[in-house]
This record gives sequence, structure tokens and C-alpha cells, in this order.
Amino acid sequence: MIKPLGAHVSASGGVGNAPINAHDIGADAFAFFTKNQKQWKAPPLKEEDIESFGTELTKAHIEPKYVLPHDSYLINLGHPEAQKLAISRKAFLVEMERVEQLGLTLLNFHPGSHLKQITEEECLERIGESVNRALDATTTAVAVLECTAGQGSNLGYKLEHLAAIMGMVEQKDRVGICIDTAHAFAAGYAIHERTGFDEFWAEFEELIGFDALKGLHLNDSKKELASRVDRHAPLGEGFIGWGTFEWIMQHDKIQDVPMILETPEPDRWAEEITQLRSFVPS
Repeated sequence: MIKPLGAHVSASGGVGNAPINAHDIGADAFAFFTKNQKQWKAPPLKEEDIESFGTELTKAHIEPKYVLPHDSYLINLGHPEAQKLAISRKAFLVEMERVEQLGLTLLNFHPGSHLKQITEEECLERIGESVNRALDATTTAVAVLECTAGQGSNLGYKLEHLAAIMGMVEQKDRVGICIDTAHAFAAGYAIHERTGFDEFWAEFEELIGFDALKGLHLNDSKKELASRVDRHAPLGEGFIGWGTFEWIMQHDKIQDVPMILETPEPDRWAEEITQLRSFVPS
């Protein structure tokens, strides 16, 4: 089984540092922000930044398809207000362009929020249109929708939401899904129990299909099942427990996609990666 593992690492000091930081924890996959995630604008990538990233990625022996950048948390592709929606769409396009400039394929993002100003259906339609616009303006980047915990007015906490958005996207080969274990659990999917775990992935296969699975975020949860609160815990120290992660590492349909830790203690990432690898059948 091909189970590329890593974490969301820092790119502080330049994007070329992200592969270095991933290599330092023994990763063969990673996530990072291509720009400051707390600001709308960022200086364009310089040619030396792009070259440094490619060089360090090669030195780290990490394939580009196992890199899963995340967009800015400020972006809301389902924003109910036209002006703010336009700002988010412009920022998302910049993120997609940066992914392509770095020679990568995937861009992970949270679908969007209705802010209690429009219906869920209207918000989902805006997200779908936002993705279509970004794909029309780029050439190779794949938009990867992440399931959410359903905190506040965030959509994407139901597999049906993700399937609906994917159904609206015209370029089907350029859209996919990232499953975050803590988010799915907080949204109400009982993946901490074997029956619930199997039911979740059966529903995923029925509504979406494993061909669309482009990545996973491996996180335990500090909050209880169906809390609708997004709080990550170290693996095995939350309400999900190690069993779920062992089942993921042994699932024959979950493979050849980046599997990323976003657990809250970076000093333990190498240890968590080693433990996860121990679960893979030899």
C-alpha cells in the first residue's frame, strides 16, 4: 500500500523551507501555506523562490502529487455579499495560480459559509460557481474541497454538501475531496467505532467515489461526537482514538494520496508518523 504521510509544515522564511521542514520529520508528503494565510494579499512568488522550492522538494524525495497546499482561511467562496464574494474569488484564483507556479497540482480549501444570510442551497451554488471560475482561469490545478466540522455557518460538514458542489463543477477531473478525521467526527460521523467508520466510507464511495479522494487530514478531536466544534488533538489523545487511524492505514482504497497531520504538537509529528506507518500491512 502507498500511504504518503506528513504534516502541515511551516514555510516561514520562504516556500523553499517547507520541503526541508517536511524532510526533517521523516515525511513523504506535506501541506503548507504558499502565502500568509491571515492576509488577503501577498508579494508574487519570485523566480528564486520557485526554483528553491523545486530544488528542496527534489532533495527531500517528495513527489509533487503528495503536496497539499492549503488556501487562506479568509476566503469564503460562498459569501452572501457580492463585493466580498468577488474578493474571495480573486484571492482563491491567486492561490490556484501559485500552486501552478510551484509545479504542484492540489489546492485544499474549506468550501464556504452562508453567514446566516442566504440559504444552504444558494451558498452551495455560489461555491460551485466560484470553483468553476477559478478552474476556467487556470490550467492544471485541482480544487480539493475539505469536509468541515460544521462550526458556525460553515458548509461541507455533510458528504451531501461536497457531492452537490462536485456535481456543479464542469471540469470533473479538476475537483476532489479531502477528508479531515476530526471534522468528520465533530460533524456527527461516528468514525471512532468500526461500524460507523465503515458506514462513513461506504457513503463516501456511494456519493463521491474514491477516485475523487485527493487527501486526508489525520487529526484526533478534543470535542465529542457531533459537537460541530473544530478542535484538534494529538493522535490517540482525543475522542476518536488510535483505532480509527489504524483502520485508515489498513484501508486498501485509501492510498496514494497525501495524508497530513494537523495535530497541535509539532514536536510529536515524527513520532506520530512512525506510529502510523507501523499500522500499514507489510
